[in-house]
Amino acid sequence: MEKIIVGVDPHKLSATIEVVDDHEKALASGRFATDKAGYAAMRKHVAAWPDAVWAVEGSNGAGRSLAQRLLADGEHVVDVPAKLAGRARMLDTGHGRKTDAHDAHSVAVAAVRAKEPRVLTLDPELEALRMLVDRREELARQRTQTANRLQRLLAKLTPGKAKKDITTGQAKQILASVRPRDLVGKTRRRLAAEQLADLVVIEKKMKAMGTELRALVAASGSHLMDLHGVGPIVAARVLADVGDVTRFADRNRFASWTGTAPIEASSGETMRHRLSRAGNRRMNHMIHIAAATQIRLDTEGRAYYRRKLATGKSRMEAMRCLKRRISDALYRQLIADARAANASPGGNCGASQESSAVDLPPHIDTSDQPLPGPTEPTLQPSRRPRKAAALKAG
Repeated sequence: MEKIIVGVDPHKLSATIEVVDDHEKALASGRFATDKAGYAAMRKHVAAWPDAVWAVEGSNGAGRSLAQRLLADGEHVVDVPAKLAGRARMLDTGHGRKTDAHDAHSVAVAAVRAKEPRVLTLDPELEALRMLVDRREELARQRTQTANRLQRLLAKLTPGKAKKDITTGQAKQILASVRPRDLVGKTRRRLAAEQLADLVVIEKKMKAMGTELRALVAASGSHLMDLHGVGPIVAARVLADVGDVTRFADRNRFASWTGTAPIEASSGETMRHRLSRAGNRRMNHMIHIAAATQIRLDTEGRAYYRRKLATGKSRMEAMRCLKRRISDALYRQLIADARAANASPGGNCGASQESSAVDLPPHIDTSDQPLPGPTEPTLQPSRRPRKAAALKAG
């Protein structure tokens, strides 16, 4: 049976499509608006091929909205990463100029040539979790900005008495003790009071959002919060960005995606690795938070971190080792949760390529390598060497 692919180059206000067969022959093309009328016209334009597969470029970015609309209407949708479409465009014949029409053609060609493209599925719960955790991050940035403005005003109201990381209660006490008489001082105090009121409201929203995220993570059946250093915010971000964990072949691929696997930078007989700046930086930041929390508390992670320092590694190198181990722990827990759920997406831990429409494309490079070392379960208590145990027994 002939395979029909609809390559889609999505934008906020428009979407350019090209329909090709399995021999990469163009059958139809067009440009449509993303409003209700344009979306209906686009589907009508492709109605002649009811079994067509929609290949959307960047289903986690500009193509997220369109991919979800297609999924809600029962269409078969696959994700085409922008890098994969770019490679197809670069290897194509012609002038090679980047236009919407050429991009749609490249997306369709990349989908035809892909052996196992990621099939997207509609997951409203995961999409809601993603929106909430994104909103929580926006509130956190807003809180930082508001707190900095408040700190600046208080530093001018009370010269030489500025305090780092001030709380709302401390700020209220400072404002209550200041009674300026000049116009500038009165204006500054009024602005500081407004910033303080904004800060109180933001922190209240953040607290409520954290409670809601904790309940959603628990309702999802995930046990990520059982890991040290993984709270509701970190767990929610992991679930929202990972989506279907079975799209990662093993823990090394997952570590490459999270940016915790070093990149090989060898030359000749010199074998060395360097820090990876690739991968999902938000996930890398969440793992860094978990690692910092484990180091601060009395956990097995802190013991592991200190053992690495004892072997001569720097603090940054020991932190990177701990982050890689936490990445492995997250992967194992996600796999265990998926097996326990026994549902799609993520229910079967085989070679399933189905994934949620909110998944991030795992841009994994072949040079990303796992850290050398033992493959025992992550962050397990250290064991005595057999030789030392035998001498003690003797």
